[in-house]
Amino acid sequence: MSVLAEIAVFPMDKGSSVSPWVARVLSVIQESGLPYQLGPMGTTIEGGRAEVMQVVDGCLAALEADCDRVYMTLKVDLRKGPVGRMAGKVASVEARLAEN
Repeated sequence: MSVLAEIAVFPMDKGSSVSPWVARVLSVIQESGLPYQLGPMGTTIEGGRAEVMQVVDGCLAALEADCDRVYMTLKVDLRKGPVGRMAGKVASVEARLAEN
């Protein structure tokens, strides 16, 4: 099973600029070794279900130590079959767009 997960996680008690904490979360994702793509409103991670959920838990843990309140959104696409779907899904849409 291949999992694509889009995660957005940040503290709610650190003011209007939370980029230092988002960078901390991204470090957890990078250290996992899983493929990921940073976006302006979230980060997509690809891997096996257990691996991806372990990273998600690590992201929460990274903020838990010094944040009183943490907000997270998580979208998951679980699919049997191919890996490398993160890039493939974008390429498929871009190819269709080019046809139009």
